[in-house]
Amino acid sequence: MLAQKLQQDTDGLGHEAAELRGTLEDSSAVALQQEEGFTVLAGQLKDIGQAQHRIQGTSHQSLASVAQARQSVEHVGHEVSQVVDTLKQVASAARDITQVALQTRLVAFNASVEAKRAGEAGRGFSVVADAVKDLATQVEATSKTIMSTVSQLDDRIQALSRELLSRDEVATSGDGRTQRVTFHQALTQVETGVLHITEAADQSRGLSDGVNQQVSQMGAQIKRTHTALNTAMKRSEAVLGVSERLMELIAGSGVRTADTPYIELAQSVAGQIAHVLESAVSNGKISLADLFDEHYRPIQGSQPQQHQTKFNAVTDASFPVIQEAALTALPEIVFCISADRNGYISTHNKKYCQPQRAGDVVWNTANSRWRRVFNDRTGLASARNQRPFLLQTYRRDMGGGHFVLLKEASAPIIVQGRHWGGLRLAYKF
Repeated sequence: MLAQKLQQDTDGLGHEAAELRGTLEDSSAVALQQEEGFTVLAGQLKDIGQAQHRIQGTSHQSLASVAQARQSVEHVGHEVSQVVDTLKQVASAARDITQVALQTRLVAFNASVEAKRAGEAGRGFSVVADAVKDLATQVEATSKTIMSTVSQLDDRIQALSRELLSRDEVATSGDGRTQRVTFHQALTQVETGVLHITEAADQSRGLSDGVNQQVSQMGAQIKRTHTALNTAMKRSEAVLGVSERLMELIAGSGVRTADTPYIELAQSVAGQIAHVLESAVSNGKISLADLFDEHYRPIQGSQPQQHQTKFNAVTDASFPVIQEAALTALPEIVFCISADRNGYISTHNKKYCQPQRAGDVVWNTANSRWRRVFNDRTGLASARNQRPFLLQTYRRDMGGGHFVLLKEASAPIIVQGRHWGGLRLAYKF
């Protein structure tokens, strides 16, 4: 009676420890996701800050460009004024040339008259005087043309100067009315807008820095929480280990408990599996080297990942009849499977040997559990255990956030003196 009471208490302890460990494991996974999420968010905020910094730099460059444009316009206006002054000098020189040409033409006219009066003696001089008069007339006409052209250029350049120094542009206000805006006023408005952009970028950057600081603090807190959860999970695992060892001690003490029939069944089935494997080697169906093949070849497109090995055909042919019979040997059995020493399940129970559905990971996780490696704490411990038996308590992930609390009895599978793996018998309690 005392042993049974102790066994019940130990079962209860194992149950609670398994639940606690599972909850901590879930919380730890969530904390890890949050930590990763905060890391990504911090990176995005950093990128935003850099973008805002670039906006500030561009805004300052824009202000410098506007100032340079104003200076350039003013410089051009000054240069145009100098051109106007130069043209005035040209016009003045043209007027002087016109006066000189006029006087030359008068002198040449008078000389021509006097030469004609001189008769035959003044004929040669008369010809020269007429030529000088004609040339003077042409010079006068050319000078007047220059003066006219300079006058037109002066008008145009004066207009251009006024346009550059006080250029009018039509702007439409919010109420639909138009107003005249000078070029320099337009530049001033651009400067004002750029300053507003700079101020907004400064404010935005300040806010982003504050948010980034808070995100960093929250990320650090999540990281500490994740670390604390991992520590708590290890401690809960230690408690779970104590409860499992107590269950083993009670079961191994010779006192029959509720776990004894399952332990004995696991040992019996492990012996049957070992026998069929040894027979397969002896009959030449598979070599010992291929039976211990650890080259797990991924099956493309499988999700969760499935693998193939050289002993798949042998296990598919010999395991189902033994494993399926064990499922109904005792109540509450969930599965009976054989795993190699690395946790690889070549052939599962028929119920869980369904072909995978493309893209349906949740369904595959629950229904396509063969050709997969289960190297979690429980799976690896059962697969590598070489003691007469092992008792464990754990939550089984059925996919889609659904878990089942199970107890598992396992026994080693020995083939020709070598440890091939372990028989795993899981049942509800």
